[in-house]
Amino acid sequence: MLQTTIARESSAEGVGLHTGVHGSLRLVPAPAETGIVFRRVDLDNFPIEAQGRNVARVSYATSLMKQGVLLSTTEHLLAAIYSCGIDNVYIDIDAIELPILDGSAEPFMQMLEQSGVRKLRRKRRYLKVLKPLEVCEGDRRIGIYPADEFRVRCYVDFPHPLVGQQEVEMVVGPDTFRHLLARARTFCFERDIEPLRAMGLIRGGSLENAIVLTRGGIMNGPLRFPDEFVRHKALDLIGDLALAGLPLLARVEAHKAGHSLHTQLVSRLLSDPALWTITTATGEAVRVEEELPQSVLAQVPAAPGD
Repeated sequence: MLQTTIARESSAEGVGLHTGVHGSLRLVPAPAETGIVFRRVDLDNFPIEAQGRNVARVSYATSLMKQGVLLSTTEHLLAAIYSCGIDNVYIDIDAIELPILDGSAEPFMQMLEQSGVRKLRRKRRYLKVLKPLEVCEGDRRIGIYPADEFRVRCYVDFPHPLVGQQEVEMVVGPDTFRHLLARARTFCFERDIEPLRAMGLIRGGSLENAIVLTRGGIMNGPLRFPDEFVRHKALDLIGDLALAGLPLLARVEAHKAGHSLHTQLVSRLLSDPALWTITTATGEAVRVEEELPQSVLAQVPAAPGD
């Protein structure tokens, strides 16, 4: 199995969900071993690697920061790129936040379809989980377990007649993501809108890019799926797991989790190399430090004395 990039550029533009700032986005092919790299073109192409070590904050969205340069709401685009098996790509953006578009990953999937896929002359490597790891906060938890495929299970429980307890599970790939998750939109409760705006959030939110739940229904129906809420949570989960820096061979189970637990899991996983190995599609282990991809090596702590 070879590494991939996109075959041609594609672009989109729109407002950021939380900042309300207009931004233009462009996907650009990248060479092997680049990984997924954001470039703030409004700041001399300043690069921010899509890696767990660059997570800055996770309040209602995942934000990355490097040397004081911030980029917000990365999870929807990363979920699409990761699920489509794109290993290397530059993401050029001229604003502090990615466009929310329609609140789902569907527009990003359309961009990737326009871009196509090009194989590169380097072997793809996977991060294969060897031992379980769990992170808990009260009744919220997330765990990652050994597997020979990338599988996610997501569970939510909201006290609302249209939500309640919902669960989704799947092996993640381009087809399953497109048909089962990509169209699921972000959502919020009407009662939370003013408090969130008072916090300086959702300035770009509207009925065009988010489901708004009222006391007994929704303000802007119909739903795209009866269980659209848990499907969107699974989409967010995949986008945050992309920050591991390599395709995962693992089973991930998220129970009432969110961006904070997702990113904590990635950080704790990468900080303990005893929990994983790097392997090729043929099962060949890659453990020599010089051969570890920079997307992972940069996130692994140095041994004492190094």
